[in-house]
Amino acid sequence: MISTNKEQIYSIPAHLRRYENLHILFWLLKDISWCLNFKPLAITMIFPTMIVAIYITNKNKEIISELMHNLAVIFWIAANSTWMIFEFLGKDETPVWWGIDGRYMALLPFSIGLGILLFYYLFLRKKLLKKEANIIL
Repeated sequence: MISTNKEQIYSIPAHLRRYENLHILFWLLKDISWCLNFKPLAITMIFPTMIVAIYITNKNKEIISELMHNLAVIFWIAANSTWMIFEFLGKDETPVWWGIDGRYMALLPFSIGLGILLFYYLFLRKKLLKKEANIIL
């Protein structure tokens, strides 16, 4: 991050931006394949989508805001993929564990991602902004 006159500017290195764009491509291919019921491609695309999301998260881990949001994205992909797989198996509306339908199994990773963001916005963000304000002044 660069600070200029009390305002911080965050710039993304070009190589990391290319990975983020690639990540969008993989995610769209996964979801379009899901929508069109191309099961092998949809399931295969989980892996590059998740790998690039983890790579981006690792490269941005020094910036807490980026880390928290990227972790939420990883759990979002996991939840989305869980739902997709249960749907492909025909178990999305069938109890699979303790009477819980397959698609609701995706609630766990969705909830973890949401929990990470709630923790960030309710507890960390204000503290980090205050710390940054003291550094700039």
